[in-house]
Amino acid sequence: MNKIFTRNVLQAFKKIILIAAFAFAMVATQSYTTVNNSGFVQPKILKCYPNPAISFVNFELNNNNSISKNYTLEVFSFTGKKMYSTAISNEKITLTLSNDFYRGIYVYQVRDKSGRILETGKFQVTK
Repeated sequence: MNKIFTRNVLQAFKKIILIAAFAFAMVATQSYTTVNNSGFVQPKILKCYPNPAISFVNFELNNNNSISKNYTLEVFSFTGKKMYSTAISNEKITLTLSNDFYRGIYVYQVRDKSGRILETGKFQVTK
């Protein structure tokens, strides 16, 4: 009886470790790459940190990308309300989270001048 219990616990532990490793790999891949319209993987344009955020969020441009001044950064609440919009002109944009940013998940988008979405991501606010 004791051997069976120990074997079941070890098998469950192995499954948990495997799931955690897979989840970590997915998060790491998602934060540094994106898939463009043709299906090719390319580096992300923006890095968003800290995540989760409390009082501010930084959006930092990838140094390998030459960003056009015609790009905009938009932040939406999980319900779809536009919370923030600005033209991308610097390598680093800091968004101070006002009282309008409640606890929850927010989505950011990088758009070109025609409105086409180039990249999207998310961050969490924990106030």
